Amino acid sequence: MKPFLIILGFVCLGLAVLGVILPVMPTTCFVLMAAACFAKSSPRFYNWLLASRIFGPMINQWQTSRSMPKRAKIMAITSILLSGAFSIYVLDSAMLQAMVATILLIPIAIILRVRSTEDLCPVHQIQPR
Repeated sequence: MKPFLIILGFVCLGLAVLGVILPVMPTTCFVLMAAACFAKSSPRFYNWLLASRIFGPMINQWQTSRSMPKRAKIMAITSILLSGAFSIYVLDSAMLQAMVATILLIPIAIILRVRSTEDLCPVHQIQPR
């Protein structure tokens, strides 16, 4: 199982890197999935990811406060809406369009339910380095 989790961790990390480059691709969820895969399979890769100056703070913030910055939430929802709108536009079937729209509501609802880091008391907020 460990080799599978390591491969899945790197696939998720690759998708996260694409998310940094492409504005319509989410980053945070893939980084967190990669961290979870590495935590279960390879302490070396997990520590390497935590030490990353790009992805480490994101993972640390989630682990300590289970929150997301408002900016990240706005970017995630915007990218979901943009990519969803494009998908709905290119589909011909009204039934498929309705299915895509309905499916996109799930991650949006999840993101909206996650607490915003800025709304937490100062003790839980992560200070930039």
